[in-house]
Amino acid sequence: MVSRAMWKGQLRLSLVSIPVEVFSATKTGARFSFRQIHEPSGKPVHYDKVVEGVGPVDTDEIVKGYEYESGKYVLLEPEEIDAVKLETKKTLELVQFVDSSEISPIYYDKPYYVVPADDLAEDAYRVVRDALRKAGKVGLGQLTLRGREYIAAIRPCGDGLLLETLHYADELRKADPMFHGLSGKTSEDELLDVATALIDKKTSKFNAANFKDNYSTALKELVQRKLKGKKAKIEVDEDDDDKGKRGDNVVDLMSALKKSLESSSKSSAPKKTAAKKKSA
Repeated sequence: MVSRAMWKGQLRLSLVSIPVEVFSATKTGARFSFRQIHEPSGKPVHYDKVVEGVGPVDTDEIVKGYEYESGKYVLLEPEEIDAVKLETKKTLELVQFVDSSEISPIYYDKPYYVVPADDLAEDAYRVVRDALRKAGKVGLGQLTLRGREYIAAIRPCGDGLLLETLHYADELRKADPMFHGLSGKTSEDELLDVATALIDKKTSKFNAANFKDNYSTALKELVQRKLKGKKAKIEVDEDDDDKGKRGDNVVDLMSALKKSLESSSKSSAPKKTAAKKKSA
């Protein structure tokens, strides 16, 4: 099932505009999630909005506040925030190109797939993709998504293009205070040679499929074992449970488990990986 496009507009390179659509490249459904359960009643735990000294409050009584000093806030009305929101631009213009190695990995935030919007756009789309690959460059521009402006990096990805949002410089912590306690000594040549030889021996092409989420796999197996028993299972009466209070963290555990088990086959890869770690 194809997901819904998060952004539709024009990818522009000088005078060339290409209709494209942007889709999220990651999925959160693959992650193993839990619900908190009130053990005596067997019902899910909900979270109410509570004010100290007042108690639960209604949603329409809540406004956004910016903390300009400790314990001091300036209040903003929804209309005021909407007035300064950036309108979603329909153009992502590539204004600069850099070598991919020039961008430190710390700047990368989230990946998205960029695809041509129609058949007519494919020719120009392929030209941009192939030109970036041939030049070994990454195209940079700015994209407005959901009222916020991002730095966007465009690079070839297989048969298509990948867009990665980047952090702004002021969003990153400086590394110097973190590493200031490390001495400036260099490694001894003999130790460096051994470490380098070990790295060379273990060097190969990257394949994410070689790495398994052993923790999630073990949790799924644990749940399956618990499901075979009787004491660990509970059933919630949906009529007694206030569905209106359910948040985004509601997870159909059985459905998620079945999909995960269907999409993944058991193998000995995790065991081999564990053995290697133990050996090291």
